[in-house]
Amino acid sequence: MTDIKSMTLQELMAEMEKLGEKKFRATQIYNWMHQKLARSFDEMTNLSAALREKCKEQYEITALQAVQVQESAIDGTRKYLFALSDGNVVESVWMKYKHGNSVCISSQVGCRMGCKFCASTLDGLERNLTPSEMLDQIYSITFLTRERVSNVVVMGTGEPMDNYDNLLRFLKLLTAEEGLHISQRNITVSTCGIVPKMRELAEEKLQITLALSLHATTDEKRKKLMPVANSYSITELMEACRYYFEQTGRRITFEYSLVGGVNDTDEDAAELIALVKPLNCHVNLIPVNPIKERDFVQSENAAIQAFKNKLEKNRINVTIRREMGRDIDGACGQLRRRHKEQVTAIGGNKR
Repeated sequence: MTDIKSMTLQELMAEMEKLGEKKFRATQIYNWMHQKLARSFDEMTNLSAALREKCKEQYEITALQAVQVQESAIDGTRKYLFALSDGNVVESVWMKYKHGNSVCISSQVGCRMGCKFCASTLDGLERNLTPSEMLDQIYSITFLTRERVSNVVVMGTGEPMDNYDNLLRFLKLLTAEEGLHISQRNITVSTCGIVPKMRELAEEKLQITLALSLHATTDEKRKKLMPVANSYSITELMEACRYYFEQTGRRITFEYSLVGGVNDTDEDAAELIALVKPLNCHVNLIPVNPIKERDFVQSENAAIQAFKNKLEKNRINVTIRREMGRDIDGACGQLRRRHKEQVTAIGGNKR
């Protein structure tokens, strides 16, 4: 069946014409899916019963089912585990801030990037998410919380640039005037550094924020943490970041996970300053969220603060990421992995 929620309004108009329907029917259906967040054709009450039946026969409406929800007792962050139609599951996180509600979504089921401190990648990549599966993480959370989402971060399970075409379509649907119409400036896309795709994205001239997971300041150290560094050097990465800024006018965010005794020394701080100071950028220091499968530990608070102070003294824009949901499997991939282990333990579906 055809995935109707991944279609643009123009594509949907062409579909309706094929069915012998007027173009305005496409606008009605699009509005139901992307503004009213309808989860079935039966909810579309201004369509004739005959058209609803015709649509049910030909099209599938992606409607994710929440199979588990964890809520933080500390800050109210909610982590959702959503079941996909093929039995796979993905994670999304809802975070409440003073400036509005943010949702962090997944772009793939699993991940093949192999970053050493991330639970998402431990079982490899299952498959890419469709644009509608990415969208419906936001739609389902909006439906469940009854609150508007104002910021979206594509920083959950998966590498967005490894699902590039679906990512682009997702961004266009999410920001379309006929849909939720979330501002491009309120969207952040994270990457571990797939240079050709970073350059392609720059050429789209979107107004989204690009966040690069840097995590180390030398190729040698980065290769130990992130296998993608074997393909693209830090020099190439910095050139791609410069190009992104030139094409879009949007400053880059550098994500830097502080791992105790690995990348949090005075020398690391000095190297990071030398690397990013020439760029229009923001550095987001992330106290690493430990996972049981790895022996990485979070840097001491004093070391984190000292690292931040060194950057600030060099007039680099820097924040320490506020830890959200630490008490609810906060790190990417933890909840999905635990769910898989539980399913395997009871001899059920081993996906």
